[in-house]
Amino acid sequence: MIEETMFEAEEKMDKAVEVLKEDFAGIRTGRANPGLFNKLLVNYYGAPTPLQQLASFQNPEPRTILVVPFDKSAMHEIEKAIRDSDLGVNPASDGHQIRCVMPELTEQRRKEYIKLAHHKAEEGRVSIRNVRRKAKTDIDRLVKDGDVGEDEGARAEKELEALTKKHTDLIDSLVKHKESELLEV
Repeated sequence: MIEETMFEAEEKMDKAVEVLKEDFAGIRTGRANPGLFNKLLVNYYGAPTPLQQLASFQNPEPRTILVVPFDKSAMHEIEKAIRDSDLGVNPASDGHQIRCVMPELTEQRRKEYIKLAHHKAEEGRVSIRNVRRKAKTDIDRLVKDGDVGEDEGARAEKELEALTKKHTDLIDSLVKHKESELLEV
């Protein structure tokens, strides 16, 4: 019983960290990164479709991304989705590929991105704490119902705290790394 609860808690905490990593990939640093386009949806034949399913990405220069559509008829919609996104990019099409040149980051924009990174990290920490709270409630219920002994319940709670600390420390190191990446000129 307790093993299942602990396994489920660890799995959910790992998932929270993965979501945070994906969110951080969407925060732009000085270099162009295909991960910036991960959350972009393109209106492809009337259905919102993730851009990764419609095109491949190349990174020929540090601030340039080439988007090569698999279906040339979707080029206009892809270009429109990139232009309408919050990336601040003006895509240029040559009929075969779309060139996206990322503008230089200003100091003010870097600070905004750092704030955003800290906000996303806090959302990750809250998610982990919510998982911990649910697992602790489950453990307490098992002890109260008499399914497991109090010693085993106390041991599981210590294990849960260690698991929570491990994941929050991981989030702290991720946000520190992202911050240093953003401040790098």
